[in-house]
Amino acid sequence: MKLLGIVGSLRADAYNLKLMRAAAELLPSGVELELVPASVLRDVPAYDDDRAGEHKAAVQALKDAIASADGVLFATPEYNGSIPGFLKNALDWVSRPFEHNPLRNKPVAVISASTGMFGAVWSSAELRKVLGLIGARALDRDTPIGLAGAGAIDSPETREAVEATLHDLAAMIRERQALLAERDLAA
Repeated sequence: MKLLGIVGSLRADAYNLKLMRAAAELLPSGVELELVPASVLRDVPAYDDDRAGEHKAAVQALKDAIASADGVLFATPEYNGSIPGFLKNALDWVSRPFEHNPLRNKPVAVISASTGMFGAVWSSAELRKVLGLIGARALDRDTPIGLAGAGAIDSPETREAVEATLHDLAAMIRERQALLAERDLAA
């Protein structure tokens, strides 16, 4: 089973990148994680509906990576109570055109970290909302990690919460794979 990891921070030493790397160490058996390089997200141009049909290499790379994954794990910081603009922008590109949207029906989960006490809970909820509107099947829970700068990412509580999220995301993916296999047999 292949998970794609998308980090909503471009900073080289970002807490959410550290959280994603911690998640990579907690994967259930048989699950691998491929991380989308920050350079791909950095190279996605501002969304312009007039130019949506134009070939954009970074957009296509992101769409291809999502399409080839069984599920997607997002790690997002909180910028002014919401999702980082470049992440929302990349999702706008990926979701167009809707009928060819690689996130459609794709199992996804969101984890988040911040230096504040609440662990980017607002951006996590906002990201799950956006993903749901795009058509993804978002795990219905937040996994916020507060006080990331004080070592919370390495705590046993964080490991337990992230491990539970990964386990539930893997179960959601297996369920989807079983339904697709059943549908293929019936066809």
